Amino acid sequence: AETGPSAPSVPTTPAARDCEREISEMAKALSRGTLVKRYLTFASGLLECVGFSGIIFGWTSLVFVLKRERYFDGLCPARNQSAGDPGRNETVSCAEQDERFALIFTLASFTTNFVSLPNGLLLDICGTSLTRVVGITVYTLSTLMVALSSAATAYLLFPALCFTAFGGIVFLITNIQVGNLFGEKRSTVITIYNGAFDSSSIVFLIVKVLYEAGLSIRSMFLFISSLSILHILRTIFLLPRRTIPYPLPQAYEYGLTCKYSETGERENISGEVDREQQDTKQELIKDSVQNGDNEEDFPDFRSCVRSSLFFTNCFWLSLMQLRHYLFMGTLNPMLSLLALGDTNLVSKFTNAFAITQLCGIFFAPWNGLLMDRNKKKSRREMSPPAPLATQRVEDLRAMVLSLAVTVGQCVAFSLSASIPRLELQYLTFILQVINRSFIYGGHAAFIATVFPSTHFGKVFGLSMSISALISLLQYPCFALVKGPLHNDPLYLNISFVVLSALTFVHPLNVHLHCRKKMKSLPKPPPSPLVLSAGEGEQLSSRETDI
Repeated sequence: AETGPSAPSVPTTPAARDCEREISEMAKALSRGTLVKRYLTFASGLLECVGFSGIIFGWTSLVFVLKRERYFDGLCPARNQSAGDPGRNETVSCAEQDERFALIFTLASFTTNFVSLPNGLLLDICGTSLTRVVGITVYTLSTLMVALSSAATAYLLFPALCFTAFGGIVFLITNIQVGNLFGEKRSTVITIYNGAFDSSSIVFLIVKVLYEAGLSIRSMFLFISSLSILHILRTIFLLPRRTIPYPLPQAYEYGLTCKYSETGERENISGEVDREQQDTKQELIKDSVQNGDNEEDFPDFRSCVRSSLFFTNCFWLSLMQLRHYLFMGTLNPMLSLLALGDTNLVSKFTNAFAITQLCGIFFAPWNGLLMDRNKKKSRREMSPPAPLATQRVEDLRAMVLSLAVTVGQCVAFSLSASIPRLELQYLTFILQVINRSFIYGGHAAFIATVFPSTHFGKVFGLSMSISALISLLQYPCFALVKGPLHNDPLYLNISFVVLSALTFVHPLNVHLHCRKKMKSLPKPPPSPLVLSAGEGEQLSSRETDI
């Protein structure tokens, strides 16, 4: 048999082989360096979220310290007229003081969610670096205000805690995008960060323990202020100047890096290549058109916020978040009531609550693993690979189970919190931290899955801002318990059990949306490998006729 002419062989010389070897080694080194940098970004972001992002949710521990420092003690005339000085070894219940602390927490928790919208807009428009500079500045100012406050200037707690909430949510929002660096593990990374946000309430427990060991509030918060230098260094070296796109472009670089130009000169660059990021959406649309998707798969911001999925998600988030905020904001007076004023018991259960909050970082990944597992399972069942539009619908369908489980957890938590037994509060604490870690991780993953990444900051911020407005109801609820209900929250707790059950409407709506969307998508053509015998004979006869 004759063979065609062979391709001309390329002469290889020792110099050429050495050059190829050097190029291969450089590529491997670059790949290893990129991988190490991404994991370092993830690990440092995890520490940042645990140590700084959601510390206001350890409010119960800080209130215990502030009461001993006699903050707002002037609101309790009966205590001031009584003999003796509570000092650092006992606290006395005072309804007016409790209401003032509840108001501070209400405003701080409101700020956490409400400023998510301007922070999201700032992130989408100005990028990560500028957003974090603003957040770091405000956060540092807040810790300095707490450090310089005293019982005589207790009013400084109002702006200080609101600024703490503002800076903390900036840390969370700018770290969520790190999940885009890890492809199929994206949901898991997002939920881990949200679990770290929950676990950061442990910081105020550490403050409480160190305070009881003899350290002053001023020295501890001055130390926290000095740690802002770590945030600045991480912003420069381990985060992008703009945002991290999804899917990730090839050879994506971020942070302060260096590369070699064609002339061999070393060039310093800060941030990722802007052109690649600007073209990400156009590349997605091009690939989508080639796979048979339509234009509505890339909606504008207005279409996103007018969708039924956005509305039911806000309803789902707002009611469950209100339940948690009311529980955390009123935990100290509730424990005082159940413990019959025993300060040692109140301290013991306060520490137990703060310790369980630390476990949020361990519970949150299970939600992400549940979502990622369902996504992988649905994609394995699609053979041949489905168009991008079908894959997105399957990804959304994979979240229904997670959303429903979260609602079930909230109902169980509300039922446990309704029973006025002090020992049962251990179970309530566990259910609360599990449910809270599922709520915020699931919410962030849902927004990242349903809506385009170019609108993530705005959609996430708007949903959090709407939930913030609803969270303002916690203060009227607290006043209702203190007034007409005579410190008996039983009827209010029962009402929240019913309201929590109503949030099942969100996973139901997602399920119906996916079913409707799948019916409207074009059916993929059958693979030739799976044609039946009858279909094969018909195809053969048609070919014969032709």
